[in-house]
Amino acid sequence: MGAYLIRRLVTLPLLLLGISAASFALLNLAPGDPAEIVLRQRNPAQLPSQAEVSAMRIELGLDAPLPVQYVLWVSQALAGDMGRSYVTEQPVAGQLASRTVPTALLTAAALALALLVAVPVGILSARRRGGPVDAIARLAALVGAAVPSYALAYGLIILFAVKLSWLPALGYGSAAQVVLPAFALSLAPMAQLMRLIRASMLETLGQDYIRTARAKGLAEQTVAFRHALRNAMLPAIGATGVNLGYLLSGAVIVETIFTWPGLGQLMVGAALTRDYPVVQGFVTYIAVVVLLVNLAADVALRIADPRLRFSRDRM
Repeated sequence: MGAYLIRRLVTLPLLLLGISAASFALLNLAPGDPAEIVLRQRNPAQLPSQAEVSAMRIELGLDAPLPVQYVLWVSQALAGDMGRSYVTEQPVAGQLASRTVPTALLTAAALALALLVAVPVGILSARRRGGPVDAIARLAALVGAAVPSYALAYGLIILFAVKLSWLPALGYGSAAQVVLPAFALSLAPMAQLMRLIRASMLETLGQDYIRTARAKGLAEQTVAFRHALRNAMLPAIGATGVNLGYLLSGAVIVETIFTWPGLGQLMVGAALTRDYPVVQGFVTYIAVVVLLVNLAADVALRIADPRLRFSRDRM
């Protein structure tokens, strides 16, 4: 385990460096001049001159070659300085920190909701294979995986906020305001986890040790929850990191629709205004979070499954 963890920790900076370099290059390939965009935002009534644009490019550090700009950004980021926003002129690290709590709250609520529904429904669907419950669960999982989060978000707003007036449509600060965005964000991972747990439970229930437990006269409830559940949940542990990445990417759309003041809304605003430092900081920040969560999920999976730990350590 120790050697495996060291190998993963060594590769993390390389992965992060590759992600940051790719995002930096893609941002600078986008059409338009950020310096001109910033000047127009500061003074919409006046078209900036070429001299003003050139001076702004020097002020923003955009006059240097791209490799030099990237190396400078990496050196500053390693020291904790991710630059300043072109638009607000505030430190990027501070903006990311202030938006982390709302996004973490929304993501945690969506993941908890997905697990709360997917685990029991997936288990029940496997135990009732071929029955009405199984058919309904499979249909619900198919629909949940197919419906885009933005379409679901608008549908929830129309139904529960406009028509029924049960829940607030927009805003942040109360428990009621997290319900609709959390459900809109959780549906796709909920469907994926439900199908994964069902398939894993079916495979586990067909193992020899399960048949042995049944042959001993144990109740079906005991066989399912005491003997099969732990092994059936192993794939769900590994999928947690992947689902977190999906939730963070989906939060960009959901937060914008529900005016949720999180990282996703910050990212959309920065992308629309070509605020390169904020976009670059966001991509790097999210990459760090996703890589660390995937590492934690992989380690937890190896701890929970000794067979996997043994086989990988021999590789």
